Formats: sequence, structure tokens, C-alpha cells
Amino acid sequence: MRGDEPAEGDKTVTAVQPKRGAHVRGDVRSLYRPGFSICRRYPDLIRRRHHDTGPGSPLRVAVLAPIAWRTPPRHYGPWEQFASLLTEGLVAAGHHVTLFATADSVTTATLHGTASTGWSEDPTIEPKVAECLHIAAVFERADDFDVIHNGFDFLPLTYSGLVDTPVVTTVHGFSSPRIVPVYEQYDATTHYVAISDADRHPALHYAATIHHGIDTDSFAVHPAPGDHLLFFGRIHPDKGTTHAIDIARRTGRRLDIAGIVQDERYFREEIEPHIDGDHVRYLGPVSVAERAAVLSGAHALLHLIDFDEPFGYSVVEAMACGTPVIAHDRGSMRELIDHGTTGYLVSDVAGTLAAVDAAGGLDRAAIRGIAVSRFDTTTMVDQYVGVYRRMLDPTS
Repeated sequence: MRGDEPAEGDKTVTAVQPKRGAHVRGDVRSLYRPGFSICRRYPDLIRRRHHDTGPGSPLRVAVLAPIAWRTPPRHYGPWEQFASLLTEGLVAAGHHVTLFATADSVTTATLHGTASTGWSEDPTIEPKVAECLHIAAVFERADDFDVIHNGFDFLPLTYSGLVDTPVVTTVHGFSSPRIVPVYEQYDATTHYVAISDADRHPALHYAATIHHGIDTDSFAVHPAPGDHLLFFGRIHPDKGTTHAIDIARRTGRRLDIAGIVQDERYFREEIEPHIDGDHVRYLGPVSVAERAAVLSGAHALLHLIDFDEPFGYSVVEAMACGTPVIAHDRGSMRELIDHGTTGYLVSDVAGTLAAVDAAGGLDRAAIRGIAVSRFDTTTMVDQYVGVYRRMLDPTS
């Protein structure tokens, strides 16, 4: 705990950290004056002075992005994309934001970068070294902020007990069950936000579920979409690229594949042999500037995943273009897609083929309208600010 001197006139309170699970008497709580925020590491005992964080007042927020890619990413990088959209939305809402990201990142916030570029974009960068220095940078400046928003993963949680500034962590998913113990260790002293109800872990407590937002103004309905199908995402067995190829072949429609190759062997053995430039085209990674044109021009997006996906950026981006989405009914898809209105949830080949035929009858303008109302960045930002304010003032 830092030994900050109390302001003139403030009452000095000496407190001892209670043993884990110890009961804190109600009369102890009454000793504290309003205007102090709870430091959850020492529940109900330690409180610290901060500047006004009441309703309508700007908050000082540190956003900790990953550094695999630049923020925002040039093509792939969903976590960096989230960090960028959150940061720009908070700035637009009048908050004071510092983005901790790669030094070549682009933002209207104050940028703090310890890594020159993303380690996925520069093989000379040692990821573990770069990430340790990157995470340390935000916690060394913890006193500058009302909230540290961790969009990185589990590692920053291990720093959270060293500072008084509350930490909000957006849990983007669990890459392995082996990382869950870290989240469990800090479950009682930090604040978790799930990106879908489907991705909530039963062993953890959550402050909220907040779906990712997107800049819906960057997408629009295509005036004359084609009759081809689209696969948009990383090329990996989990994402169902081979299923998309099979469905396109069965329907006699061309398939465009867009995304980075994440599994080289899978691509070489199961995808590349089908790419002929006619029935199956590989567009490669698609830049931010090209995303809207690629997504809006398709008859439908095929999202035939083979895992329980926590969220799908390409799903909501396609819908923001009015493009119907046909997805396997797994993970968060039921939360994102309105079956029969914005797309179809399917479980087998027959259902997928029927959905491809039916997709042409859906109202693309209505699909976009639903996506804008549910997934615009402003909706996401408002919900996160609500979490911040409830965390800073639990009585609100």
C-alpha cells in the first residue's frame, strides 16, 4: 500500500489488512466520510481520496491494449481493435484517456508506448520482454488514473494487488482452462466484464456482460450485393473454413476467403488445394479500409465455427452492412444473431443449405438497423462507463 499523506483536514485512519475471509464489523464502515472510494484489495477498510468521479464528471482512464499488433490493427487483431474502439469512444465522450499500446499506434488519446511496434509485426522483438515492460508501465503510473482498464489478458491481474487504482478486465475468452486459476485468484479484488453471456465462467463473478461495439458509421448496405458467399476470419480449423468451402460447392456459389493464415498446415493441406481463383478465391488479410466493401458485397457471411466463440467481430460488422450471417449455433452466436431476421443459426449441412437460399429474402436495411441499435460503439462505451462509476461509487 502506498503511504500517501492525507490532505489537510482529512481524518487519518490506520487499518490492518484483514485475514482472508474475515468478517468486517458494520461499525467500522461508519467511520469513513463520503468522498472516498473503496480499495477492494482491503475490503471496507482502506479508502483513498480521488478527484470528482460523480455522474457527468470526466474520468481518468488507462486502457491497456495488447501489443501483438498495432492499435488499431492494420488488418487482424480483434483485441487491439477493441482497445482502439473503447479508447476513441471514451475520448469522444469527454473522458481523459491514456492508451498503453505500441508506439506506432494511432489514437486521439494520450499514447504511452514502450514497444516500437507489435511483436507479431517485428520478429526481433521478444514478446515476453516487451509485454512485461508494457504492463509494468501502466501500473507504475497507477496514481494518475481513476480506473485501469485491462484489455490485455490475465497477466496484468498479477500486478493489480500492488496498486490502489481499481482494475476492470475485459475477458476476451479463455485460451485454455489452465489460465482460469489466475482469474480465480483475483476474482474478489478486481472487476471482470464478459463479452457474452455464453463466455461467462461459472467459477468467476462478473460486473457485467458487455458486447463489443463497432464503428457502425464505417459500414453501409451495398446497393448491389453479389451472389457469392464469404468466409471472413482467421484461417484455422476452429473457424470452419472447410465447412464454408463445402457449402459453397454444394450451392454452386463462389466463395471468397478473407483473413490471416493462423494454421499453416491446415491452410496448405485443406484450403489451398481448393483455391482456383474462380470457385474459391483467397483475398488474404483485409485492411480496415477494405472491410466494409468485402463484407457488404456478399450474399451472406458463412460463420460455421467449430468452437464456442466468445464473440464475433465479423458477425456484427457483416450485419452492420446488412449482410445476413449464417452461423453454427455455438457460443455467443445466439446472442448476436436474430434467427430469421439478421441471419440464421444452423447445426447441419441441410439447414445451412436452406439458410443460404433463404438469406436473399431478408431485409438488408433492417439487418443494418438492428446492428446499429445493438452494437454501435457508443452503446458499449456507455455501458463501460456505467461499470466504472458503479465500481468507484458502489452506492450509486
